[in-house]
Amino acid sequence: MRIAWPWKQEKPKIVWIDLGDLGDLVNPDGPHEQWQDHGLGLLRTILHQNGTLTDVVSTRAVTSWDQLKRQIAGYEMALMNVRSYTFPSGRKAAQVFKEVNPHGIVMAGGMHATVAPDEMLEIAEFDHVCQGPGEKVIVDLVHDHAAFPRLVIGESAASMAEWPMIDRTLWPKPASRRISRRFNWPLEPECGWGPGPVVTLLTSRVCPWQCVFCNESSYVPNMGRKPVDAVIDELNYLDDKYGVGSFVIHDSMFFQNPSWLREWIDKYPRKAHKRWTYWAAGRADTVRQWPDLFEALVRETNWNLISIGFESGSDRTLKLLNKECTEEDNNFAIDLLNRIGDDMAREGKQPPRFWSNIMLGIPGESHEDAFKTMRMLKRMKRVFPSISYYAPYPGSALGFQLIAEGKSLMSKENYHRFPGDEKVRGVDYQFYRELLAGKYDAEINQGLSPEEQARGYQGLYAQALVKA
Repeated sequence: MRIAWPWKQEKPKIVWIDLGDLGDLVNPDGPHEQWQDHGLGLLRTILHQNGTLTDVVSTRAVTSWDQLKRQIAGYEMALMNVRSYTFPSGRKAAQVFKEVNPHGIVMAGGMHATVAPDEMLEIAEFDHVCQGPGEKVIVDLVHDHAAFPRLVIGESAASMAEWPMIDRTLWPKPASRRISRRFNWPLEPECGWGPGPVVTLLTSRVCPWQCVFCNESSYVPNMGRKPVDAVIDELNYLDDKYGVGSFVIHDSMFFQNPSWLREWIDKYPRKAHKRWTYWAAGRADTVRQWPDLFEALVRETNWNLISIGFESGSDRTLKLLNKECTEEDNNFAIDLLNRIGDDMAREGKQPPRFWSNIMLGIPGESHEDAFKTMRMLKRMKRVFPSISYYAPYPGSALGFQLIAEGKSLMSKENYHRFPGDEKVRGVDYQFYRELLAGKYDAEINQGLSPEEQARGYQGLYAQALVKA
């Protein structure tokens, strides 16, 4: 570290710009807007461990671009991790950085840089665009950017075992006293999924399925899973340092690789400081394939919030999405968790719940398909519904098709996942608004038991509409 007279630490020349909506760390709409960027945390950790110090600012921690302008003046280089839904803020941040640092260099990587590099390269302010993972290239790129072409092809680590533990103090802080009191920085805020402080983490980076609405396979390479011992060690370390209340496993697909899951069942209850509750994701077809393994995870490791991407309750729509799940798979998973929850409730234990991901407004979906989806949702005894309108993002097969056909209503200016946005030309969104408001409950309730018909209070499903 360089020291300047009179013994003041010299300011780094490089700044990471954390992206998101203006004000999300000042006056957030909800807890999810306050969650941290693991890509930023990982790459800053790698840079710092290799002797390259950086500062961090955040578009989420300011309420105007003029505020950001004052914070980024004087830096020689800016780095940012751009997702499709942060592309507008990333582009604006790059332009603001160049206004105050006209000779500065801007480097951008991330998911959108990988699935839509042409859109990134159209922005003159992006001096370098990194397509693909950055962990193997970030140090050399920052040290000698002139040796690299404008479009840099990243290289992934072979396994997450090669990643260092993220230094969470390198994440941006909340920007108001009110938020600071509830944020538990550098851990994250409670969001209704489990008690705070909350740890968000990754155990895997691979989803081998090819659903046409998802672009993950376009930008996440095949990569070995994080060792079970490393996951538990990190949780224990964070508990010793900050105190852990619960955790969220951000894997797109936690419930895969049975040998890893069996090791988790064996070691987590014995080696972790506590059997903290956690949120993690699975699929209905794998739950049906490995029901005993699923039940053991729920009962023995306190997996109490199970995120299942049901998407639809209609075989016809599931085939359109190339989901590789069926109505029968979905119903099996629902019946199994209903039974497990009933058993645990009788034992005086907290019953597990679904975080049920539901997609509406899918091109080609009929009214009856949508009724079947809502009917499926009512069969779940304990559920947080998470409903979204289908969004045609670049990088996904269906997204590319709709963009090419001129049917996408999304653009580079509105790659943001506002819940109520109309996203595809030709979809009857008025029908879906009425569906969520309860207009078609009589049709939905056909064939359901009286108990199932009574589930879901007035307005629940309209309130459950979330970002896509």
